[in-house]
Amino acid sequence: MRFMIPYDVMETVRNTNQWLGASAKTLGAYPMFAPFPNPALSWLAAWGEVTERTFDRMVTKPGWGIRSMTGEDGKDHVVQKSVVMERPFGDLLHFDVLGRKPKPRKVLLVAPMSGHYATLLRSTVMSLIPDCEVYVTDWHNARDIPVSAGTFDVEDYTLYLADFMRHLGPEVHVIAVCQPAPLALAATAYLAEEEPEAQPASLTLIGGPIDPNAAPTEVTDFGHSVTMGMLEETMIQRVGFKYKGVGRLVYPGLLQLASFMSMNSERHASAFTNQISAVARGEAHDFDKHNSFYDEYLAVMDMPAEFYLSTVDRIFKKAEIAANTFTVRGKPVDIGKITTVAVKTVEGAKDDISAPGQCVAALDLLTGLPASMKASHLEPDAGHYGIFAGKSWRNNIRPLVLDFIDSNSRKAPKAANTNSAA
Repeated sequence: MRFMIPYDVMETVRNTNQWLGASAKTLGAYPMFAPFPNPALSWLAAWGEVTERTFDRMVTKPGWGIRSMTGEDGKDHVVQKSVVMERPFGDLLHFDVLGRKPKPRKVLLVAPMSGHYATLLRSTVMSLIPDCEVYVTDWHNARDIPVSAGTFDVEDYTLYLADFMRHLGPEVHVIAVCQPAPLALAATAYLAEEEPEAQPASLTLIGGPIDPNAAPTEVTDFGHSVTMGMLEETMIQRVGFKYKGVGRLVYPGLLQLASFMSMNSERHASAFTNQISAVARGEAHDFDKHNSFYDEYLAVMDMPAEFYLSTVDRIFKKAEIAANTFTVRGKPVDIGKITTVAVKTVEGAKDDISAPGQCVAALDLLTGLPASMKASHLEPDAGHYGIFAGKSWRNNIRPLVLDFIDSNSRKAPKAANTNSAA
């Protein structure tokens, strides 16, 4: 119960604020007040609308919102999302464009499990769908996973990726964004020893902490400044009775969100104040810039405690990937065994989460890979988000990644038809 009480307290506070917002919104719009216009009532209703939406989004999984795309034939084609592989802690999704011949480029986009849902990569997916068959790792919210499903740490994550790669076949191209970059590298090395023919054709690592110590940031400094005992005591809680995962040890999404927002508290406070003013003036709408950003930013998910703790301990503190000492189920994973998979790293010059130097460190670990199969790109003036979803991604990085994929493509065996499975 000691770890469960704080979880329920946080959920109670969130629920109460959502209720207060809904009540204020309703009171401010009460018909009996209409004959007596009062700016204070408009502000009350506006505050209520913004507050209710804010606290409701914290426990709501966003939808992908990708319904159609215009094909090369000039027609609109329905985009159908389907589950290719279903697992307790995450599924493999495929975005199938109906009425279109399968694209030769097959891409596995590995989404982070770092507080936000895979929908954080929505714009990345949308930019790739016209030219690729896109598959995405859709990680589940730990609060909804029963304790009977077992635990999930960095080794389990690595094995999930290996299974997804194995299923999609050797012609798949993997793009790992941020947190999963070191584990995608480890999964590829794992397959290199266990099942070489299942390795992907190429691996693109975007803004990931391959060697966190190569360029320290606030994130890496935090990892070194706290002990594992402190993290377990202050960050880990048990899911309350409201959800299916009751009793599961997690790093709660609400706690993560509090950490995210505290880093730029003044900026967020200003954004919400401006939004309340816009609502009061009747200038806001469901899909304005504020709502589009915060609907995604506020939607957070609980991480399995063992995954969070093992990430901090093994990826950041011990730097096992950077030291090439990572193991899976007791077996050493030697990154030098990767000899046939082309690898490209992408970094942003202004990335303050995975600073330049952390991701490109992967290339030095690939001692068995020819230099001709290694590539790197440093995007000037780009921050962390921009290298996979912003203007820098759309205009500069995406074309480079597609060229890299085309330069390292393998033809799928004639008997294989992986798209039909989706």
